[in-house]
Amino acid sequence: MGAELNQKLFSAADNLRSKMDASEYKNYLLGLIFYKYLSDKLLIKVVETSYQSLEEYDTPDKQTELYKQILADESSREAVRATLIDKLGYYIEPDYLFNVLTNQAKKQIFQLDDLKKAFNALSAEFEQFNGLFSDIDLNSNKLGSDDQQRNITITEVLKKLDDIDVIGHQGDVIGDAYEFLISQFAEQAGKKAGEFYTPHMVSDMMARIVTIGQEDKELFSVFDPTMGSGSLMLNVSNHINYPENITYHGQELNTTTYNLARMNLILHGVSSKRMRLRNDDTLNKDWPSDEPYTFDTVVMNPPYSANWSADDSFLDDSRFNKYGKLAPKSKADFAFLLHGFYHLKETGTMAIVLPHGVLFRGAAEGIIRKKLLEDGSIDTVIGMPANLFFGTSIPTTVIILKKNRTTRDVLFIDASNDFVKEKNQNKLTEENILKIVETYKNRENIDKYAYLASFEEIKENDYNLNIPRYVDTFEEEEPIDMVALNSQLKEIRQEKEALRKEIYDMMTSLVADEENEEWLKNALEVFSYDR
Repeated sequence: MGAELNQKLFSAADNLRSKMDASEYKNYLLGLIFYKYLSDKLLIKVVETSYQSLEEYDTPDKQTELYKQILADESSREAVRATLIDKLGYYIEPDYLFNVLTNQAKKQIFQLDDLKKAFNALSAEFEQFNGLFSDIDLNSNKLGSDDQQRNITITEVLKKLDDIDVIGHQGDVIGDAYEFLISQFAEQAGKKAGEFYTPHMVSDMMARIVTIGQEDKELFSVFDPTMGSGSLMLNVSNHINYPENITYHGQELNTTTYNLARMNLILHGVSSKRMRLRNDDTLNKDWPSDEPYTFDTVVMNPPYSANWSADDSFLDDSRFNKYGKLAPKSKADFAFLLHGFYHLKETGTMAIVLPHGVLFRGAAEGIIRKKLLEDGSIDTVIGMPANLFFGTSIPTTVIILKKNRTTRDVLFIDASNDFVKEKNQNKLTEENILKIVETYKNRENIDKYAYLASFEEIKENDYNLNIPRYVDTFEEEEPIDMVALNSQLKEIRQEKEALRKEIYDMMTSLVADEENEEWLKNALEVFSYDR
């Protein structure tokens, strides 16, 4: 299913790649996939609520005909509309359905204005879609120099996206599509996009850890203050026994990415009642500041070593005031960590991805790290492989934090060498993840992989958490067998002598003219130097 999705996305991107870079055209592709999902889901709901069989109405076109028949009855039209809004939270007119627009595209009679009207109808009438399609600029000159050319471009894209089974896709269709688009075109989009996406396997490893011991909670809350596409939060639902009761709280500064997260949560069936998302700066002003403001788990993958104001006024901010110093202006890593940790429940678990520098840098960061360690807040430090994340090749660390610990020891796991290399990106396997999670659960020393350090040891190391100080991964080289080496050298000399003699014998059989006679004479002297 994943390979099929990637193939169709790659094909659809062909029509946009020459016109704009990946950070722009992914917005068109992801937005259209999302609209297709809304349209296809509505048609399935039409079949179900009219007590018909999905085996009989097994294609969007058949479902559309049923939909039109039902709406043809004026007496039932408003009731059908009300039912769909109640069940789905939205309604789409038959003329604006994705498959109807795509069929027009296949017949070359598609009009771009109809797609604009479809987006506008959803955004204007239903609050959850307000501004959601604002990044799909159908008037952009990058799609074509005039209306006709723009119409042709979107026509081709619609036709290529038509076969994607967004309802039956096993997994996170927006997240999977986003990951593919960024990875496939990372060279041009990885850093330009300005967004941070946590690869699925890293996200899954973090979700497994933060839910340990909390799986049976009937009501569960997750918070991601730098939520990106929302996939990190959504992964938590895979490891909770009552995923239908999870409430999602997230904040994202980039408006485009904020809209992507909204799409992603809607695609996963998260109702507006269970979704509390905000488009704003996480560090400048604390949020959420009203109930609920602490959560069962906090998961984060913030921008690494970003700039922030570090204004002295933040020393009075309850998120930072107990740590004595603020994170440096040029490195907001600890500001993000402390913000997330502040919003963690006393019984919760937090996981955050950061660059390795937070483990050993001094000055203000050293003071903050010391306070966290003295409080017993840092539970585990996991060293991850390099080149896991899009847009950066640096190795990262996942830090696990808790508030309710009775000990101040720290488990160190060096997983930096456990990965598979795929093209330009390293990836974690299921086996790699299970090894990390089991090691985390058991909290025992494993030679060259894990070490449980006491607070006293960490204090002796001046609160430096650099993983090689605790996990020795040095491999001694095997001793050299001098007898075998001498034998190999003897064989090499014998081969060299045999080759020299063969060349000398060949050259002595050559006949040179006057012009080359001197060259041949000198060459024979070289090859007979030891005869």
